[in-house]
Amino acid sequence: MSDRLPGFSTLAVHAGAQPDPTTGARATPIYQTTSFVFNDADHAASLFGLQAFGNIYTRIGNPTNAVLEERVAALEGGTAALAVASGHAAQVVVLQQLMQPGDEFIAARKLYGGSINQFTHAFKSFGWNVVWADPDDISSFERAVTPRTKAIFIESIANPAGSITDIEAISTVARKAGVPLIVDNTLASPYLIRPIDHGADIVVHSLTKFLGGHGNSLGGIIVDAGTFDWSTGGKYPMLSEPRPEYHGIRLQETFGNFAFAIACRVLGLRDLGPALSPFNAFMILTGIETLPLRMQKQCDNAKAVAEFLAGHPAVASVSYAGLASDKYNQLARKYAPKGAGAVFTFSLKGGYDAGVNLVSKLQLFSHLANVGDTRSLVIHPASTTHSQLDDAAKIKSGAGPDVVRLSVGIEDKEDLIADLEQALGA
Repeated sequence: MSDRLPGFSTLAVHAGAQPDPTTGARATPIYQTTSFVFNDADHAASLFGLQAFGNIYTRIGNPTNAVLEERVAALEGGTAALAVASGHAAQVVVLQQLMQPGDEFIAARKLYGGSINQFTHAFKSFGWNVVWADPDDISSFERAVTPRTKAIFIESIANPAGSITDIEAISTVARKAGVPLIVDNTLASPYLIRPIDHGADIVVHSLTKFLGGHGNSLGGIIVDAGTFDWSTGGKYPMLSEPRPEYHGIRLQETFGNFAFAIACRVLGLRDLGPALSPFNAFMILTGIETLPLRMQKQCDNAKAVAEFLAGHPAVASVSYAGLASDKYNQLARKYAPKGAGAVFTFSLKGGYDAGVNLVSKLQLFSHLANVGDTRSLVIHPASTTHSQLDDAAKIKSGAGPDVVRLSVGIEDKEDLIADLEQALGA
């Protein structure tokens, strides 16, 4: 190719991949192996000492996974990435590099219910404390900052409500506090929003969702923006202080603008062990090749479905940032001009019972706990994904008792609307 920077669709197909040097295979092979042969004793020692890059053991790295990592880093505009077993695993590995027992991180209240549960309960076992802030009130993030704050965590498009977060405004708060901004970009994908362009220091994804796109493989990924100075103020000793397990190497000093991705691999993935299967990496890579096509179709379908629901007499309200009347429409125009995503919620006039009944009547929409599939999906969050929360917390997270969440797929929009129409009528 020439020196011109490849476009997004080209990167989605080609970034990180080359024909296999041994066989000439065009598709990235599945390197289904646990370990790799060293050239000699010196080569092995250099790999284990972080003096050379290469393959040791699939728990730490694998050639199939490496293509996936390079591709997502390219799509997000990051310096490096690390693929792991799930989106939840990505969050654990990220925060392990930043947090010590007793430390705090600030998180937006509008998050995936599983993340709220993980942050509130599971992380207590590590001594990591979450402080909640309102993404609609930027000053609440400022007020939440304390000397123990080590990070701020938000979603670019919040799950389940589909609301758009003002990434740049919260990035300003993070910069002032001297902490990294972590953005879960799962619902947007880099096709719609690239958080690094708006001030994010770390991006995480559930690869299971839109990037994989076919509901067949679990995975997660961490993207290092290369924008944060981990040595400032001694807040992040995992990155700035000598690592005894690597003969005193300081990761920030040695690896510069991809030090965080290295730390996640050699301190997090190595010891916690949530490795991504090479087979799943292969499946997700295949999905990413069609990401631009799928994501645009899903956004177009979602807008049409949202417009239909907004005019239906059984619907109390629709929360979709792509609607001109929506409170997040201006933020959608700023951050996601190609579309406001394919996941959104609506409230039914019949409350909790109406929501439960609707999901049982739909025929084309699949009732399950996932988003980002080629198929259209539906769930009643209050009785499922957000059921662990009390009613007040459900409402704050956008999952009140009367709320139904849709993840709109790539089917014909007329068929999706017809399915909703019959279910609402029933």
